[in-house]
Amino acid sequence: MDNTLFGKVYNPDVLSCLANLSNDEVFTPPEIVNEMLDLLPQELFQNPDTTFLDPACKTGVFLREIAKRLIKGLERQFPDLQERVDHIFHKQLFGIAITELTSLLSRRGVYCSKYPNGEFSVTKFETAEGNIRYKRIPHTWKNGKCVFCGASESEYSRGDELETHAYEFIHTNDLEKLFNMKFDVIISNPPYQLSTGGSKSQAIPIYQKFVERAKKLSPRFVIMIIPDRWVAGGFGLNEFRAAMLNDQKIRKLTDYIIASDCFPGVDIPGGVCYFLWDRDHAGDCDVTICHNDTSTTARRPLIEDGCDIFIKYNEAVDIVRKIKIKNEGNIVSLISSQRPFGLPTNYVGKSSPDNKSELLVYGRNQEKTFLDSNVVIPNQNLANGYKVFLPAAYGERTDTNLFVIGKPFLGKPNEICTETYVAIGPFENECEANNFIEYAKTKFFRFLVLLHKPTQHLLKATYSFVPMQDFSKPLTDAELYAKYNLSDEEIQFIESLIRPME
Repeated sequence: MDNTLFGKVYNPDVLSCLANLSNDEVFTPPEIVNEMLDLLPQELFQNPDTTFLDPACKTGVFLREIAKRLIKGLERQFPDLQERVDHIFHKQLFGIAITELTSLLSRRGVYCSKYPNGEFSVTKFETAEGNIRYKRIPHTWKNGKCVFCGASESEYSRGDELETHAYEFIHTNDLEKLFNMKFDVIISNPPYQLSTGGSKSQAIPIYQKFVERAKKLSPRFVIMIIPDRWVAGGFGLNEFRAAMLNDQKIRKLTDYIIASDCFPGVDIPGGVCYFLWDRDHAGDCDVTICHNDTSTTARRPLIEDGCDIFIKYNEAVDIVRKIKIKNEGNIVSLISSQRPFGLPTNYVGKSSPDNKSELLVYGRNQEKTFLDSNVVIPNQNLANGYKVFLPAAYGERTDTNLFVIGKPFLGKPNEICTETYVAIGPFENECEANNFIEYAKTKFFRFLVLLHKPTQHLLKATYSFVPMQDFSKPLTDAELYAKYNLSDEEIQFIESLIRPME
């Protein structure tokens, strides 16, 4: 035991501290980096010819942790430490920084000096950048957008005093010329999104472009840690989602349901995952799901027959299969568009009706107004019938005991809603509509919605796993569990995640 002053003082890894600083450029804790490196065949770190590239360096933590393994693994080939270090840093480790600042930070973390041609560097280079390059390059604008990344010209057409965030790795058609060499391993935590000049929710994802470019270089392995929003598509990610889910070269995938379990203090809706893409692999994937300080691993395809998304809970796969065997279809056909009657969220009508035939409008917090007489609405058939209103978005800051959806309520004939809600129906009568409400309140229903809900928004596709039922009678969880022959373990899993809705 170290009883010295330094041994008694808490001395955390500086890169662990940096990992908690920003929600915009998420830094990777060394512990997670090493979990990712553990996915690789460890003999790579005993081979003096293995080459590594981080195409989005922030702190240099990936290259630093790789260097540690190589320094140990190549001891027999290079008994002299300095010769070993020189070989590793000059011949095996390469990086592309995302900004000028992170280039200096990365070099400091890897070479122990932000200028590796200086006297304090652990290995000497002829240039001030070593093998961690940064080149300020412009976006290529067309019709107000960058042709490479989709960035907004109004947002990112900047002077020399500001970063352009035109990341070199995805802003060139000549990838092979960046270092004039092939890489065995490309590993990174790429930037996640770029602003479009609108609200934060309108930011465009960018991490998928790093994954696509890395695969295009055809290394032996690609390892990247990215947000989970791709698993359900949308946000311009549909093609990427399809490519990932059908890519049998993805050998291992580790998913954190709650992002802060991976990146402490960072809130990324939908969670995060990292994966190992193996050029020589073809088959199922070893899927590890981390949730509530526990993890499960199962070998399975990333996409199930008849599904269009990745099922994030291993325990849920067999549940979905049991439901699909019934071949009952789903309730998507009952779900309206995001603006069922053409009224925006902020619509406020008249405080009282001029006549009894005017439509009642439910707005935020179920506030009631009446439709202005000059407003023409779509879906008149739905307006005339019985329906169910369900909040179009519902977010929770918890990882267990979930509601998943907001509380549904009855919509009678001549009652409509703003974009705050989706409308479900129409139903033959009030009894059927009320029975649907009881169905939506079951843990079974809400669990299946959870499987298709990467964010707080409840799109039509979010209900794809929820089977159609006979709504002439009420439904309970016990009846649904029995109908689909769920095991005690499967029932307990659902019950552990979803809390009752009174």
